[in-house]
Amino acid sequence: MKYFEAVLYNIGFFTRLLKGIGGFLKGRAARKTLVMQIYFTFVQALGISSLLALGIGAVVNIVFIPFLASLSKERLIYTLLITIITRELGPLLMAFIIIARSATAIATEMAGMVISHEVEAYISIGADPIEYLAVPRFLGVTISLFMLNVFFNIFGLAGSYVVAQFFTPLPASVYFGYLLESLTLPDLLISIIKSIAFGMFIAVVAITRGLAVERASTEIPVAGLKAVGAAFGWCIVLDVPFSGLYYILTGF
Repeated sequence: MKYFEAVLYNIGFFTRLLKGIGGFLKGRAARKTLVMQIYFTFVQALGISSLLALGIGAVVNIVFIPFLASLSKERLIYTLLITIITRELGPLLMAFIIIARSATAIATEMAGMVISHEVEAYISIGADPIEYLAVPRFLGVTISLFMLNVFFNIFGLAGSYVVAQFFTPLPASVYFGYLLESLTLPDLLISIIKSIAFGMFIAVVAITRGLAVERASTEIPVAGLKAVGAAFGWCIVLDVPFSGLYYILTGF
C-alpha cells in the first residue's frame, strides 16, 4: 500500500513539476541554479563518461571482431556497436553515473533546505519552491543525461574505430559510413527516449526523497541513500519496457 501511495505521489509531483516549468521560464531568479546543475551534472561528469565510453567501444571490438571474423561476419560488428553503445549501455550507464553523482547531492541538498526551513522561507515571501528549487534541478538533470548520452555515443564509437584499425584498417569515412548504415531510426529514438525518461525519473526521485524529511538533521544522509536506491531500481525496471518498445517499433 505504501509503495502504491509513493508511486501516486511521484506521479503527482511530476505533474506539478511540468506545470512549474512555465513559471520557471518566465522568471530569471532560478536560471543560475539550472546552469549550475548542468555544470555539476553534465560538465563535471563528462570526463569519466568519455573515458568509460572509449573503453567500452574498444572492448566491444577486441572481444567480437576476432569471433565474427572466424564466422566471416565482420560486418555484424557495426550492428553490435549500435546495439550495445547507442541503444542499451549508453543511456543506462549515464543514468548510473548521474545517480551516483547528482541524485545523492540533490536529495541531501533538498533535505537540508527542509531542515533549515529554507523551503518555508520561499513560501513565506510568496515564491513557489517548486519553480525556484525543484524545476531547475529537474531540467538540469534531464538535459545533462541527454547530453551525456550523446557524448557517450560519440566517444564510444570513436574508441571502437581506433581499436578496429588493429584488426581491419579502414578509412574513417568507410568505418563510420558502415555505422550509419547500421543505425536505424528506432535505435536513435529508443536511445533518446531512455536518456530523457531516466533523467526525469532520477530528478523526481531525488527531489521527492529530499523533501520527504521532517525535522532531524540525521534524516539528510538517509534521504540521499534512499534516493540512490530508488533511482537505481527505477532505471533498471524502466529499461525493460523501453527495450521492448524497440522491438515493437521494428516490428519484431
